[in-house]
Amino acid sequence: MLPTCVPSSSSDMDEASFPGPGFDAIHVGQQLPPLELPAITRTTLAVYAGASGDHNPNHIDSDAARAAGHEDVFAHGMLVMAYLGRLLTNWVPQERIRKIDVRFMSVTHVRDCLVCTGEVIEKCDGNILVVHLKVHDQDGDVKVAGKAWLSM
Repeated sequence: MLPTCVPSSSSDMDEASFPGPGFDAIHVGQQLPPLELPAITRTTLAVYAGASGDHNPNHIDSDAARAAGHEDVFAHGMLVMAYLGRLLTNWVPQERIRKIDVRFMSVTHVRDCLVCTGEVIEKCDGNILVVHLKVHDQDGDVKVAGKAWLSM
């Protein structure tokens, strides 16, 4: 089980290099700007498979996915996780992400349109923010949910 707040590690980034609001200006309940993504396509899956080295047939071969009991190919879980990383790095520099802990909740199908969201749920000593993360599709089906700890 993760602690609610985790200690920050030192960062050589100064406040001037952080383009967003300072720690004191951020409040519990604040929403991160959502990341809305285009529909997942077979091309998206093929490109991700090549970039990640994950060539699991369930993600790129319709016949193999059907033989395994699926309706069709489906997105790699880590592709969806990467979208959450993009949500965070659109808001803070990568160096400020201390930890991400998520659960994969449901399969992301071809043609699903994903939206990544985040909400500040806690401010901790040491200028740490805890952010609730979620990815859902066009029908509201949650694909991934969890938390991130950011040093500010």
